[in-house]
Amino acid sequence: MLLDDFINVLKQNSANWDKFPTLFHDEDIPARTILLREGEIAQNIYYIKKGCLRLWFNNDGKDITFQFFFENQFIASIESFLEREPSVFSLESIEPTTVTKLAKPDFDMLFQSYPNLKDVLLKLCIQRMGNYAKLFLSRIKDNPRKRYEELLKSNPEIILRVPQHYIASYLGISPVSLSRIKKKI
Repeated sequence: MLLDDFINVLKQNSANWDKFPTLFHDEDIPARTILLREGEIAQNIYYIKKGCLRLWFNNDGKDITFQFFFENQFIASIESFLEREPSVFSLESIEPTTVTKLAKPDFDMLFQSYPNLKDVLLKLCIQRMGNYAKLFLSRIKDNPRKRYEELLKSNPEIILRVPQHYIASYLGISPVSLSRIKKKI
């Protein structure tokens, strides 16, 4: 688990461990709350303790869901957070969610103090790139039914916890098409 990796690196220097918990802030977020708007610069990275968040973008007025995040996952608009560029995504809670938040200045201080944290960040980025590659390839090579069947197999939690219109958006189909596919299966 990435949070354990992160904390273990910090605990290696036990003399400084006492100051680190004050950098992490727990926050309860109501459902359908925007944490980051497309075009803003990400100020925080989040670790989901309970709940579900989604990354999405606006495509000519149409809401396109790009990825879902659940318990025990880190989330930020990584490019915006690290490079200080406007985010190409919005970040929103789907259900009531509890996160642990780390602000950018505190993140930078930790990374300067603990170069080993770069390995944890690298793991996170590789995981995210792998997810993006799978989604990209699925959109190219699979029809909507195949994409839905793969989602059922690989991420059943999404089917159980996420509203249908977000799932349809994630699969690149309309809610009506999703309903038809579900009836056929």
